[in-house]
Amino acid sequence: MPAVLYGPKIKNQNLEVDIKEFEKVFKEAGESTLISLEVEGLKNKYSVLIHGLDRDPLTEKPIHVDFYHPDLEKEVEARVPLVFEGEALAVKDLGGTLIKNISEVTVKTLPQNLPKEIKVNIEGLKTFEDNILIKDLKTAEGIKILEGPGEVVAQVAQPEKVEEELEKPVEEKVEEVEKVEKVEKEKEEIKEKEKPEEKAKEKK
Repeated sequence: MPAVLYGPKIKNQNLEVDIKEFEKVFKEAGESTLISLEVEGLKNKYSVLIHGLDRDPLTEKPIHVDFYHPDLEKEVEARVPLVFEGEALAVKDLGGTLIKNISEVTVKTLPQNLPKEIKVNIEGLKTFEDNILIKDLKTAEGIKILEGPGEVVAQVAQPEKVEEELEKPVEEKVEEVEKVEKVEKEKEEIKEKEKPEEKAKEKK
């Protein structure tokens, strides 16, 4: 598979990598963890991030990848996935539905401190009023999450009340019947009023 190695302190280099080896490493590291890249013919190993992975739209197999060699003394930004752990009591005991509003966040830190993932414990969601915010996420020292601290990461939605949903159509039908009956009644009243006038015309 063709690849490119680039960075602020090195010249761009066109490479070829073994697809199977790459997929194995990518599965473990993702796009937010530094990996060691060894280039055949060169003595140096490069600490790189996997960037710009292109896949075949039909087979989903990787067809091209960029390896970014960052300056290890400067902070970088990267998207890091959230991994939800545990069981929300509001789901287990109250029958609610877990809503994951955010599945990944942008972090800023030194390249060597980038985490592969950020774990989110959802066991604190005990009622429908509970939620997990960005500020509740736990990260290692030196890692800053760039999303707003008040953004909701996860919450539990209250289940729909089945009885109310079943009764609602019935109520609507009853209202429709009542409207039809009212209209029919008004028509009859109008006809009754018109009858004396018709009789009077007939007498004339």
